[in-house]
Amino acid sequence: MADKKTVLVTGAAGALASRVMNRLQAQCNVIAVDFRRKVETDAGIPSYRVDMHKRGFEDIFSTHQVDAVIHIGRIFPHESDRMRRYNANVLGTKRLLDLCKKYYVRQVLIHSTYFVYGASPYNPALLDEDTPLKASEITQDLVDSVELENLAQIHLWRHPELNITILRPCNVLGPGVRNSMSILLSRPLAPVLMGFSPLMQFLHVDDMAQAMVMALEQNKPGIYNVAPDDWVPYQEAVKQCGCRALPIPSIPPILPRAISNALNWRAFFPPYLINYFKYPVIIDGSLFRETFGWKPKRNLNDIFSLYRRAKKMAA
Repeated sequence: MADKKTVLVTGAAGALASRVMNRLQAQCNVIAVDFRRKVETDAGIPSYRVDMHKRGFEDIFSTHQVDAVIHIGRIFPHESDRMRRYNANVLGTKRLLDLCKKYYVRQVLIHSTYFVYGASPYNPALLDEDTPLKASEITQDLVDSVELENLAQIHLWRHPELNITILRPCNVLGPGVRNSMSILLSRPLAPVLMGFSPLMQFLHVDDMAQAMVMALEQNKPGIYNVAPDDWVPYQEAVKQCGCRALPIPSIPPILPRAISNALNWRAFFPPYLINYFKYPVIIDGSLFRETFGWKPKRNLNDIFSLYRRAKKMAA
């Protein structure tokens, strides 16, 4: 085992992280870390429940000779208040990167999100990796996502020895995924804004896991969008997933936010994402596909059929 690369994976309790660890298990020594709970793992994979800002997190680095880190774990806006989320996501990531420098970790892979671009009617048709990150100008609830990215980019240029790769995926869906879009499309009734049906991109969680493994294996630092080269109107995705559309008035602009708050829809139709259900945010994933030779194996029908079948089984 000593000649294998040791990879620490944060957010190990999530569906994406578990798939990444399964793919790495044969070729790497894997360490599972999560702040929510201790994850049940296969024999030989140590698992820890620890917050990144606590002493126990550094103990993992001092106990294991960590060669690479895959940072997936974070608190979503609907899971906690803004201050706790900022401390965990931004300050926790800073401590992670500081420990990577201290213990000579040779590679860091960071899972970001396309939300950092911000949803605006003035967005270009395709957003490449050089597009400014404007999400925090639109809503304070995405400040931590943008700050996390800024922190990672600073370390990317100042500390090339860390070999940092930042991945910005589109909407990731699939079994076990608990992000806002997956929760929304899992429901029988899905809210839609009257007069709007923006184009959206969707990626199966298995394809995203494979993208992360390929990025780790090939170790080509930089910033990359991860997305297929196709897209679909949001209301068509709702239909294809077997949901019934629930029209929500879109004007005045404060009304859909007020409805979301009043009905406690923060988990699947949160106020901070309202603009993403109005304006398209289509990212150009060609750089990642060409650099790493990656191509998603699941098409849109493969993804949406999972949600249709789940509803039929529940009926």
